[in-house]
Amino acid sequence: QVQLVESGGGLVQAGDSLRLSCAASGRTFSSYAMGWFRQAPGKEREFVATISQSGGSTLYADSVKGRFIISRDNAKNTVYLQMNSLKPEDTAVYYCAAQNILTRTYDTWGQGTQVTVSS
Repeated sequence: QVQLVESGGGLVQAGDSLRLSCAASGRTFSSYAMGWFRQAPGKEREFVATISQSGGSTLYADSVKGRFIISRDNAKNTVYLQMNSLKPEDTAVYYCAAQNILTRTYDTWGQGTQVTVSS
């Protein structure tokens, strides 16, 4: 099983860009599809983006499509979320997660990194 550590969050202004990283431990990182999720204050956690094991397939929430890009570097055991044209409504704690190979559910989570976008 992998362990996940996010980094790269911070305070930015609307329109700015930010790149989040999620470093995974373990030798089997390339076996896991990975996802990014976020949770804003008072709201439920929501899906942001996902990427397949090889990186060849990605999927985005409508709210971030065209602005965010998910990618991964299996040699570095890292998944990224490039966030462009940030909006105040993107403010949230961002989590990366690994998808269980058997159940296809996201059952391994990082601790989260705060992203705050000021208007």
